[in-house]
Amino acid sequence: MQAYQWGIFAIALGAFGIGTTEFMPMGLLPVIADGVHVSIPTAGLLISAYAIGVMFGAPIVTLYLARFSRKSALIGLMGTFVVGNTLAALATNYEILMFARVVTSLAHGAFFGIGAMVAMNLAPKNKQGSAVASMLLGLTIANIIGVPITTWLGQNIEWRVAFAVTAVLGVVAMLGLARNLPTMAATEKPDVRKELQSIMQPAALRAFGTTVLYAGSMFTLYTYIAPILHTLADASESAIAIMLSLAGVGFTCGNYIGGKLADKSPDRALFITFAAQIIMACLFSLVASNIITAGIMVFFWSVAIFGSGSALQMNVMKIADQAPGLASSINIGAFNLGNALGAVLGGAVITLGFSYAWIPSTAAILSVSAMLLLMISRKLAQGSTQTA
Repeated sequence: MQAYQWGIFAIALGAFGIGTTEFMPMGLLPVIADGVHVSIPTAGLLISAYAIGVMFGAPIVTLYLARFSRKSALIGLMGTFVVGNTLAALATNYEILMFARVVTSLAHGAFFGIGAMVAMNLAPKNKQGSAVASMLLGLTIANIIGVPITTWLGQNIEWRVAFAVTAVLGVVAMLGLARNLPTMAATEKPDVRKELQSIMQPAALRAFGTTVLYAGSMFTLYTYIAPILHTLADASESAIAIMLSLAGVGFTCGNYIGGKLADKSPDRALFITFAAQIIMACLFSLVASNIITAGIMVFFWSVAIFGSGSALQMNVMKIADQAPGLASSINIGAFNLGNALGAVLGGAVITLGFSYAWIPSTAAILSVSAMLLLMISRKLAQGSTQTA
């Protein structure tokens, strides 16, 4: 690999650790609940608290770290990640574990935001989309390797071991960042008012809204993927586990393809991937009627849904060009907001008495909404350019 690629690899390694610690507790909720003597719904608040920490922590932490070099900031964020997961591994009660999850969440948004900016700066101009995709690759691979392994460790040995292993991943990422990222000069103290004006402009808010709708579409379907597959294809637990692995592979493929598309044009990449998401979601309930076709649909939907990630990050950084790091971090928070929105919306479909077969169609509506918002944004941008 070329020198700059080693630096991006180190950032991706940090993303792998963050992706692992974000999703691993979902498979360990019963074990964790038993370990700290709370109910499963109460343990579920650990996941909600993490998402809220990402949303609110991303802009605050990013603004604070703007006075340091980006290399130091990334290493410091991974240090926070290590502290949070170590606290979780040592937690003796629910309150300490909750505090540990909030501490860990503070590293999430800022790491991806600053990491995306560093990855783009390291890469040649014509490979910036692939650079962001390479960073996000750590997140997708976490769902294929990191989450299953740590979940198995937590279920078969001790849930605290899962957090301890994740903390070790953070230490390895810190060493990789220190060794492979080039020396970066400290930046000037940010003009907070100027940066806030940049991210509060209507075009930036529409871009964040597009991310919320996109993530909402993803998690409306993905949150309930197990009962959907069981209902539509009569899939067993082992078959669902295999299809979830297929989803992880699809996320990885989609991330790679989306990065290549974003190299040429982030706008075109978003239109193509949103269109693919709409088609796949609309076909899902119609086609996924048996194990084979369900597996095929899970894979292709996963490719389509994760193809938008790098283009969305580049989009907000381009629009809010006076505060690219802050915009990128807030966009990660927007993704987590969409995560929560999707879970609630999918649950509402079932609560209202509709079958699980309606959930993919609901996801498609959110992808259509994201596409329309993107089209409106482009139309307004063209109008302002012509006026100028």
